[in-house]
Amino acid sequence: MNAPIVSTSVTRLRSLLLLVAGLLAVTWPGVALAAKNKEPSPPKPAARVLKVLPHFLDIEGRHTINPSLFDRDAYQVELRRNPALRSGMRFDVLWKTSPGKAAALTLKIEMRGSMAPEQTPVVITTRAFSRGGFSQWTRVPVLGKDYETLGDLLSWRVSLWKDDELVSEQKSFLW
Repeated sequence: MNAPIVSTSVTRLRSLLLLVAGLLAVTWPGVALAAKNKEPSPPKPAARVLKVLPHFLDIEGRHTINPSLFDRDAYQVELRRNPALRSGMRFDVLWKTSPGKAAALTLKIEMRGSMAPEQTPVVITTRAFSRGGFSQWTRVPVLGKDYETLGDLLSWRVSLWKDDELVSEQKSFLW
């Protein structure tokens, strides 16, 4: 006895949905035309910088003592408060290329620090080879004379270059 009531309820619900869809199509005809005449989206870039993590390194070259993220962040706070414990920095850069577009790229890191002149940032470049379509981390250390010239890091910009063409970049708020 319940089966006919359920089937009539479903039939009524379908009819109501069709009525609402028809009213929307009549009331807003531009919606249907916009869907048909949608312009193609711009092509995706050959590569993208997804994430940049600057880390201090201790005297032994470590950015953390334990593998947990909580311990890493706590150790970074300790290194930030005690400059005598630091030996340098390391930028961990997550980047990705489009599928099927494996290429040799140049990863360029520009840094402005408390001791470096604003007009001439400290620049480090390295080659980055993609595997085509997969994201990957590239670690770029800032040690020795570069780190001493920099002082305390104030702002940074990380960019990916293919030959002389800028492909993607990510920069800090103060850049």
